Amino acid sequence: MLNPVNPVNPVNPLNTTKSIDHRFSVAPMLDWTDRHCRYFYRTMSAHTVLYTEMVTTGAIIHGKGDYLSYHNAEHPVVLQLGGSNVKDMTECAKIAEQHGYDEININVGCPSDRVQNGRFGACLMAEPQLVAECVSEMQAATNVPVTVKSRIGIDDLDSYEFLHTFVEQVANAGCRHVIVHARKAWLSGLSPKQNRDIPPLDYARVYQLKQDFPNVNISINGGIKTLVEANEHLQHVDGVMIGREVYNSPYMLAQVDQQIYGVNKPIISREQVVNIMAEYIDSYISTTPEHGNNRAWHVLRHMMGLCNGLAGARQFRRSLGDSSGDDKANGDTLKQAFAQVVITNLSSA
Repeated sequence: MLNPVNPVNPVNPLNTTKSIDHRFSVAPMLDWTDRHCRYFYRTMSAHTVLYTEMVTTGAIIHGKGDYLSYHNAEHPVVLQLGGSNVKDMTECAKIAEQHGYDEININVGCPSDRVQNGRFGACLMAEPQLVAECVSEMQAATNVPVTVKSRIGIDDLDSYEFLHTFVEQVANAGCRHVIVHARKAWLSGLSPKQNRDIPPLDYARVYQLKQDFPNVNISINGGIKTLVEANEHLQHVDGVMIGREVYNSPYMLAQVDQQIYGVNKPIISREQVVNIMAEYIDSYISTTPEHGNNRAWHVLRHMMGLCNGLAGARQFRRSLGDSSGDDKANGDTLKQAFAQVVITNLSSA
């Protein structure tokens, strides 16, 4: 069992020189993959690589909160960084190294207007030299690997030659791992949600990248829903990244270590996950926060899909949702919601 204690910022880097096995990772998702979500995922898989939400350089350098806190149990954990100013990106890389992050990932894939206005995200695909300079300077200033997450193209810049040139430039700058969302992004006309669904997937283009760049780790992202599909992609690329499918059905992570990494160990049960997370919740709400209140809902909101696929899953979601405004909710709230699922499944057996 993991030991639920307060999230910390390690004084000394933990794994900054250790290579990460990227065969399977959970995508960085804004407003979703916070430290509570990542801790929850780590209870089910020891090997899955976890990414933070995108954190901007401005938040790290000028923000009043601690945007880089995490729990020691989260390793391997990657900071996804949003920005384009080379000096600021390098400064944030140094700070991330001090916090003990295993890697730093540059966001070159998000198509939102807010990100574009800050001159980072997917629009940076049109400036490969700038991205390459960020990679080079960040890696020169730290011992932490710097990676890039991109699309296959943007707007009318969507040829394979364009993608190849982009990857070539960042690889020449020292980037050894590129994660590619196998859809292009439309920087105007489509919302971020539409950009996750409407542009067609082109997995073959990502496969071709791996053939052309055999010395670069290539991970594929976009539209992948099962571990069976993940293993099929791993016949062509080095890693698979899944986002919303994991968030909606998180218990799929319970089989990642066995099915993806080939680890021979028992699969953790949902009941074991509930017990670990109940303890974590009670530890969290008992601490004194910097702002506001530490509420169980901050954790429970990420667990709504834990029982998807079981009889009683809807009641489980409803029970957790009812706690959203309850300042007295605690670890027992989670246990009681899960107990109803157990009773429902026993009665229907």
